[in-house]
Amino acid sequence: MLRVGSRAACVACRNLVANNMGVRFRIPLQKLHPLSRAIHHRYSGNGNPQRPPHRTAARYFTSMSRLPMRPPKPPPGSGGHGYQQQRNFWVARLAARLLKLRYILLGSAVGGGYTAKKTYDEWKEMLPDFSEYNWVIPDFVWELSEQIDLDKLAKALPEMEEIAKLLPDFDKIGENFTFLKSLLTSGVSLGSEVKGASGLHLLLETSGDPPLKATDSSAAVAHEAGDKQYKKSSDKEKVDQLQEELLRTQLRYQRMLERLEKENKELRKVVLQKDDKGIHQRKVKKSLIDMYSEVLDILSDYDANYNTQDHLPRVVVVGDQSAGKTSVLEMIAQARIFPRGSGEMMTRSPVKVTLSEGPHHVAMFKDSGREFDLTKEEDLAALRHEIELRMRKSVKEGQTVSCETISLSVKGPGIQRMVLVDLPGVISTVTTGMATDTKETIFSISKAYMQNPNAIILCIQDGSVDAERSIVTDLVSQMDPQGKRTIFVLTKVDLAEKNLASPSRIQQIVEGKLFPMKALGYFAVVTGKGSSAESIDSIKDYEEDFFQNSRLLRDGMLKAHQVTTKNLSLAVADCFWKMVRESVEQQADVFKASRFNLETEWKNNYPRLRELDRNELFEKAKNEILDEVISLSQVTPQHWESILQKKLWERVSTHVIENIYLPAAQTMDSGTFNTTVDIKLKQWTDKQLPHKALEVAWETLQEEFARFMAEYKGKDQDDIFDKLKEAVKDESIKRHKWNERALDSLRVIQHNALEDRSITDKPQWDAAIQFMEETLQSRLKDTESVIKDMVGPDWKERWLSWKNRTPDQHIRNETKNELDRLLKLHDEHTAYLANDEVTTVRKNLEARSVEVDPILIKDTWHQLYRRHFLQKALSHCNLCKRGFYYYQRHFVDSELECNDVVLFWRIQRMLVITANTLRQQLTNTEVRRLEKNVKEVLDDFGEDMEKKTQLITGRRVQLAEDLKKVREIQEKLEAFIEALHKEK
Repeated sequence: MLRVGSRAACVACRNLVANNMGVRFRIPLQKLHPLSRAIHHRYSGNGNPQRPPHRTAARYFTSMSRLPMRPPKPPPGSGGHGYQQQRNFWVARLAARLLKLRYILLGSAVGGGYTAKKTYDEWKEMLPDFSEYNWVIPDFVWELSEQIDLDKLAKALPEMEEIAKLLPDFDKIGENFTFLKSLLTSGVSLGSEVKGASGLHLLLETSGDPPLKATDSSAAVAHEAGDKQYKKSSDKEKVDQLQEELLRTQLRYQRMLERLEKENKELRKVVLQKDDKGIHQRKVKKSLIDMYSEVLDILSDYDANYNTQDHLPRVVVVGDQSAGKTSVLEMIAQARIFPRGSGEMMTRSPVKVTLSEGPHHVAMFKDSGREFDLTKEEDLAALRHEIELRMRKSVKEGQTVSCETISLSVKGPGIQRMVLVDLPGVISTVTTGMATDTKETIFSISKAYMQNPNAIILCIQDGSVDAERSIVTDLVSQMDPQGKRTIFVLTKVDLAEKNLASPSRIQQIVEGKLFPMKALGYFAVVTGKGSSAESIDSIKDYEEDFFQNSRLLRDGMLKAHQVTTKNLSLAVADCFWKMVRESVEQQADVFKASRFNLETEWKNNYPRLRELDRNELFEKAKNEILDEVISLSQVTPQHWESILQKKLWERVSTHVIENIYLPAAQTMDSGTFNTTVDIKLKQWTDKQLPHKALEVAWETLQEEFARFMAEYKGKDQDDIFDKLKEAVKDESIKRHKWNERALDSLRVIQHNALEDRSITDKPQWDAAIQFMEETLQSRLKDTESVIKDMVGPDWKERWLSWKNRTPDQHIRNETKNELDRLLKLHDEHTAYLANDEVTTVRKNLEARSVEVDPILIKDTWHQLYRRHFLQKALSHCNLCKRGFYYYQRHFVDSELECNDVVLFWRIQRMLVITANTLRQQLTNTEVRRLEKNVKEVLDDFGEDMEKKTQLITGRRVQLAEDLKKVREIQEKLEAFIEALHKEK
């Protein structure tokens, strides 16, 4: 009998259950209990095979389980009911036993998990806290990490074998250091045997040979002294080998870094391109560089007023002419963007280049929307040509250089963010074709940029010429004596190494020992072989190959961090941002004080006015002008026609009276009168009348437009818009062209109106008589005024006003009296005096001692006859008031032949029809075209900032402009400073 819970019982139970369930557990026999092994041997072939194993097992474990493993068969006749209950109970007990196994498994899993978690927490606590370095990786990188193909990235990285090749040979380095150690040990004192022996012992020990005994030390020292000359030469060779090995290792590392940087540049370009396509759905937080760029863009428009450009960091590139300034800037910008020349001045004005990082390598002018693709040679050539044109355009007549700045921005992957200004090269002599003050102008431009206390001076020195010929170094030392913001760059080092007999002179230059000027750093670069067709990549390869093989770097005259334009670009960018961090808070304080002063001035001078800048004022004035133009369309047709009719008659009345009516009225019969009138009217209509009518209509439109502008001006309008409105009015009228196609149709209408002689009713007849009467009276009044001026004051004025006649007026008065007597004698006299009549009048005057010229007599006669004729016409007009009845009946009566009334009716009707036609053209076409012209002018003025500055002026405008700019700049600077502090 086995004890319940013993090991043998458990194993035996497990085996039996396994046999019943058809499962074979692979448990080693040695691990079973002895009793279990016995049972196993007995029923697995070593015992009695006839007895079933499960019945035997049930007998042995009855006391343990209290349940036989297989119940006995039910007795016959019981029907199997009791046996079925006993069988079900046995199955339940078996299932309960089996379910206990899950607790064992669950407990094992919980315990193992707890142990793993505890071990992970212990390791995690041992790691340093990297939370302070989260700023290194931007937020959007985590989003892009899910989108980057890791397989492609893994393929792009170098293999471990390639990295192992780039690593130095540590065995060789160990040997070299062992050799140096032996030199230091053995070279202390050759005169001391003990020290010499120990040194040799150490040398042999480090070289792997067995150490010498103490008794052999004298012989070793003698042997070493004998080989001293040989060791000196071998020592020098090993030192050279060591230095070359270090240089090669450094260059391998440099190439590896450049390769990884290039791959990183391509990956960054892909990331930026995806970002441009809108992969990020959320708004990406702006970086410090972008925020500072916005401040620079705003300040560039504000520099003209407060000259704030001199208080923000700029990298000012200065140097002698043809020293390589432009080439250095092109290497930093990674594109050949500037015009080039051989020995001639190409940079004629400052060029401000804003460098920034972007997905595409492009360039753009500040005042232009065109993008130049710097990867295409066509766009590069167009950009260089555009820069050259802008330079020549900025140079005034008679000058060689200009102080106007050309603003250019360059974006591309991997470009360091900074702002550089390329200045004209400093010259020592003015050559033929230059202005006499060219040298002084270049000096003044350079000083203006370098005197900015925050400007970084990039001093370019040509290494291929004698250092004593440099001019720019003295200028830079004057502006920055301590060298706190100067970076010295030696160009054309390849030519300098080839031409100089003593390369140590280059070392003196880059160590700051040759020039009196001081600098933050010294760099040596190579910017090509002198060919303008070289690409940036080829120049970089040439520069790298040169310094790799140059003795300047190999002999230690130049340090690795002092060479290549790549290192220069990184150093300039670091210096630039350091200067930004040091100066931006001071600049923010300056704008804060300026804002306070400007706001105080506004409150004191304009307390009830809104702060509207020039653009806002222009928009307000634009709306007012458009309202005034719209008012033209609200003018009534009656008003248009009355004005047009009045003005047209004023324009043509002289021609009608002098050239049509008077010549025709002097005829004797009505037929001749009508014929003369018809001929002259036809000629007038064909040649002059339509043009005169269009001129009148155009002048009327201008006058009405000006009248509405003047009316609005008086309705509490701001007088600050007066110059703008006047300029818009003049420019709109200047641009407006009358539709000439209406001229032919107007001619036909006027001709048909003048051809109609039929007066249908008495009111029309009366209207024609009234029109004729008013016209003749007006002409008579004018004529009498002319005669009065000719003869002077009459006797009443002479007595009452104490006025006297001049001698000429006395002669004309005598002539007038003589001619009046002639008219009284001949009432039907013609319009012209005969020669004999002129002679008679002159002789009669001579008889009264009055000398008269015949021309004076004819001139006086013309005015007297005109007055006489108009008086007779007016009396005839009164008679024709009752002549409408005879006109309708076509009666022939000499006294009532009113052909002149019919003429004036025809003229009057032509005026009415012409005025109506012009009014229709004005309201339907010309007013709308004028409104369109006004809108175009306003749009053109709105895009022309210089025009708005000229037309909207005054302290109020300038104060509002300054307030807006200062507030915007201060807000941007404060946001930038806050982000800068968070980064720190």
